[in-house]
Amino acid sequence: MKWGGRFEGYNQEAFRKDCISGFIVGIIAIPLGMAFAIASGVKPEYGIYTTIIAGTLISLLGGSRYQIGGPTGAFIPILFAIVMQYGYENLLIAGFMAGILLVLMGVLRLGGLIKFIPRPVTIGFTAGIAVIIFTGQISNFLGLQGVQRHEDFLSNMKEIFIHFVTLNIYSVGIACLSLAIIFITPRYLRSIPGSLVALVITSIVAVLFLDGKVATIGSTFGAIPSTLPSFHFPEITWERLQNLLSPALIIAILGAIESLLSAVVADGMTRSQHNSNRELIGQGIANMAAPLFGGIPATGAIARTATNIRSGAVSPMSGIIHGLVVLLILIVLAPYASSIPLASMAPILMLVAWNMSERKEFMHILKAKTSDSIVLLITFLLTVFTNLTTAVEVGLVLAVLLFVKRMRDSLQVEKVLPDPSSKHEKVASHMVTASHDCPQISMFTIEGPLFFGDADVFERSLMSTLQKRPSVLLLRMGHVPFMDMTGEANLAKVVRQCINQGTTVLISGIQPQPKEILQRTELDSLVGESHFFAHTGDAINYALSKLDLDKCLGCKHFAFRECSTLSSSQQETFVQKTT
Repeated sequence: MKWGGRFEGYNQEAFRKDCISGFIVGIIAIPLGMAFAIASGVKPEYGIYTTIIAGTLISLLGGSRYQIGGPTGAFIPILFAIVMQYGYENLLIAGFMAGILLVLMGVLRLGGLIKFIPRPVTIGFTAGIAVIIFTGQISNFLGLQGVQRHEDFLSNMKEIFIHFVTLNIYSVGIACLSLAIIFITPRYLRSIPGSLVALVITSIVAVLFLDGKVATIGSTFGAIPSTLPSFHFPEITWERLQNLLSPALIIAILGAIESLLSAVVADGMTRSQHNSNRELIGQGIANMAAPLFGGIPATGAIARTATNIRSGAVSPMSGIIHGLVVLLILIVLAPYASSIPLASMAPILMLVAWNMSERKEFMHILKAKTSDSIVLLITFLLTVFTNLTTAVEVGLVLAVLLFVKRMRDSLQVEKVLPDPSSKHEKVASHMVTASHDCPQISMFTIEGPLFFGDADVFERSLMSTLQKRPSVLLLRMGHVPFMDMTGEANLAKVVRQCINQGTTVLISGIQPQPKEILQRTELDSLVGESHFFAHTGDAINYALSKLDLDKCLGCKHFAFRECSTLSSSQQETFVQKTT
């Protein structure tokens, strides 16, 4: 997708559709932006600022026609932890640093690498985040007083238990009303977001009948300003950069994952193709700009992007309009937002958590009872009980280790001999027995990659045979798709031992990648170019020509069909045929 191609053929009808979809998504984004900001430990207006600035820039500069960006639930645990540990000012710096990292990822064309993050890891931390978001709203749903928020899950649950006696029946009523409206609205007003209707109705009820009896945005955070904050560049020091590098990195990685997943969902819904590297650059610039106006980190929002598409969006103009709609509503209606009860926002976030939990996929992987199930469960538990950074790091490392183990287990090194009963006398491992094994020619079939995880298995599998000093070692490598430098080093060790003890090494059917490695390290010259064969049959014929015929006299193994001739007095006739 070219930089200017997203607006190619744009016309008045397309603009009309973008205006409709942009307005709908803008209306949806307002309550979500405030709710995500509050859950992240900052003032609600910061979520609105993020929606306006980052949302507009992501649509304008990103790599997807339909992407809607802004604050998302996935960031809540990370941002809250940063606010708790470092403060809001440092959150802005971490977001700015994450923006730089995202731009670098896009410039270095790393967009395609995100797809290599194992699915169990992403499902695990997404489900863990959903649990944190859901449980984090219990106190607002119940209207509990005096609850202090902590970074860890257990402490937060303890706070809820301790302060349960402060339950506010009015807050519970407002929360239940809000929840009911969210579910009922789509049946009668499909074009209006249920969350917005819920906030409006519950705010009216709170003002008319429950004044001072339930906590509101105004009573908790103060009035929401009706203008954007002025430009402010945070004070950056070397010490701050060092301390915030890890949080910035996790924000960048999670932002990249979320935005590209959202773009993939949009591609599937519209049969389009996003530019992953451009998307990262757009996300990066948006996250560099938003903190300069008080905004928190943003990424692609899957639900809002899907709504944008279903509402008829044609181009990125819908995302730009969505930002302008939020700005207009901020200017006109900001004072009224102070009356929104916190209890009415709790069900909105709880439903967001429920929808993002990937519960069906979670149970599907868990029921499989494979190593992926272990990765999923550990990532999930670490996300809930420690933090997202630890969860992702451990999950990725564990996934890699288990993958290496699977690859190691997949390597098969078997001694084989031709099977006369099969068509074309294909080789098989069951043909090798104590009484049926050529003393001079040892032939092995190798199946699987030769890499650092299993190279020692390959070497050990051959050592007992090499100790018997065969005349020829034939390695069938047609099923070795990949070889790294550790695999090459172990193969070289085998080859050198064979040369030192006078054993000829033959290799048949080697694939291009392993052959290229041998050429680069000049191991192919050590083996000998004439000792590489395309077919095993040719390699066997060559091996037979290198036999010590005196050792064949009286041999009863008959490993090859030629052995009956070689072990008899008719050796001279055979030699004439094979030379």
